[in-house]
Amino acid sequence: MIKIAIVGYGNLGRGVERALKQNPDMELVGVYTRRKPETVQTDGATVFGLDDLAEQKGKIDVCILCGGSATDLPVQTPAITKLFNTIDSFDTHAKIPEHFATVDQAAKESQTVSIISTGWDPGLFSLNRLYAQSILPEGDTYTFWGKGVSQGHSDALRRIDGVAAAIQYTIPKNEVIEKLKAGKKMNLTTRDKHLRECFVVLAEGADEQAIKEEIVTMPNYFAEYDTIVHFISAEELERDHSAMPHGGTVLRTGTTHENTKQVIEYKLELESNPEFTASVLVAYARACARLADEKQFGAFTVLDIAPKYLSPIADATLRKELL
Repeated sequence: MIKIAIVGYGNLGRGVERALKQNPDMELVGVYTRRKPETVQTDGATVFGLDDLAEQKGKIDVCILCGGSATDLPVQTPAITKLFNTIDSFDTHAKIPEHFATVDQAAKESQTVSIISTGWDPGLFSLNRLYAQSILPEGDTYTFWGKGVSQGHSDALRRIDGVAAAIQYTIPKNEVIEKLKAGKKMNLTTRDKHLRECFVVLAEGADEQAIKEEIVTMPNYFAEYDTIVHFISAEELERDHSAMPHGGTVLRTGTTHENTKQVIEYKLELESNPEFTASVLVAYARACARLADEKQFGAFTVLDIAPKYLSPIADATLRKELL
């Protein structure tokens, strides 16, 4: 039985608790949080203060870290990896090499294992980009996200003065995807690939037109995209936009001969982004425990892990049933 601790209990932590219930070879030993434990409502897991985690050294096989990439994981992952095997979902793509180096040093010094940047992008999409470009070296890779909720863009909306609440959906332009699948060569801009749709609740007295203009001209978030803005009531937002769907597509279009076109497509359609990401983390937690048993200490990513390490099924059975 693999003993698991959840560190952090937001949407992702809740998803991990649910995913663990579907994996009988794993046991949840507790949730560790910076909040007062008595204020945290779980689906049955015992809650402890984060300061109590160090006392469990040697009693936990893997800590699944469910904090945010902006400020939590850059600090928590190397610190906790000094005491435990860990897995995180660090998703700031540009900073992954730096994060990997820091965690790798901590893991090797402490003889632990850490698998970083685990989820679906980075994560499963990363794997599929690698497979596709290796199989079709003559070609191009395209990644599309959505339709789904972008938490970062939704947060940017909520920070605008006069916005009481908001959510934003990233929507891929399917007509572009179909043209690529048909083999058409395209030089795509950011605007060509995705549409952004915003649902905004105004604060009392806010200027609707001014806020719309601020949204569609916001650099790095909306100015580079075709953006649709809807103003709705708080009741509509709660009723129609409280779920967290997401998904996306990785496409590799290429040729194996001058006139032979090939397309590789990998697609996800998710009703709950955090619950799916949690399920990926749990599968890789199994791999983390196995690497630790084999004393393969250090940091890893999904690109390093053999697929069989994710499964509770014996190797011989996998060969018989899946090959």
